[in-house]
Order: sequence, then structure tokens, then C-alpha cells
Amino acid sequence: MMGQKLREVQMKLMRSLLDFVVLQFLRDHPMHGYEIISSLRKNFGVYFGPSTIYPLLCILEEKGYIKSQWNLENGRPRKVYNITPQGADLLNCTEESLTQIYRKLTAGSSKLLLNDDRPSALLNSLRLRRTEL
Repeated sequence: MMGQKLREVQMKLMRSLLDFVVLQFLRDHPMHGYEIISSLRKNFGVYFGPSTIYPLLCILEEKGYIKSQWNLENGRPRKVYNITPQGADLLNCTEESLTQIYRKLTAGSSKLLLNDDRPSALLNSLRLRRTEL
């Protein structure tokens, strides 16, 4: 049961962060779509098919975060994707934001305070639910 819930959480996070994971892959080296699909499965144990990956690549390219070019070597034409400076900037900002969120979460819920030092309504709600269970 716990394994299933963990898997659900991992899939939800992967869906939410998929564009940033793709940018991270492309920061390491240029890749074609199938290579991205394979890397996701190999590194995270999740499968996102062509109907998810290729539209995402198109959106990232339209926004200027990646660029593509055709590679005609090896007998089969493949569209190879590279991260742009704008994509690298977005990835850096995302990494900083995720690091801050992680630090706050691991510091304990009592450290998550609003600017006026009052615990957020969300935390109060979570505390109430925990005591109800």
C-alpha cells in the first residue's frame, strides 16, 4: 500500500516538473525525443510517451527555452534539441526555487512562516487534520 502511494506521489511530481527535467537532460547534452523518453524511464522509472514528450518539446521551443535542428547522420533523420541561454536561466531559477522549498519543508513546519511571522492557514489546517486522525 505504501509503495503504491509513493509511486503516485512520484508520478505527480514528475508530471509537474517534466519540463524542468527535460531542460536538465538537455543541459547535459543535446538529445532527440526518443532519447529523452528513454532517459526518463531509465533515470526515474516512469514512462512518458511521444504524445506527451513531443508537444512539450514544441512548447519549450516556442517559448525559446530550447532549439532544435535536424541531424541527418546515421541514415535516419532525427530532430535534436539543445537548451538555449533562456532555458538555462529558467532551469537555474527553478533549481533555486526547489532548493528553497525543500529547505523550508525539511526545516519543519514550525519554520514555515509568513512575512508577519504568523503560521499560514494551510499549516494550521494541516495541524488540525493531523490531530483529528
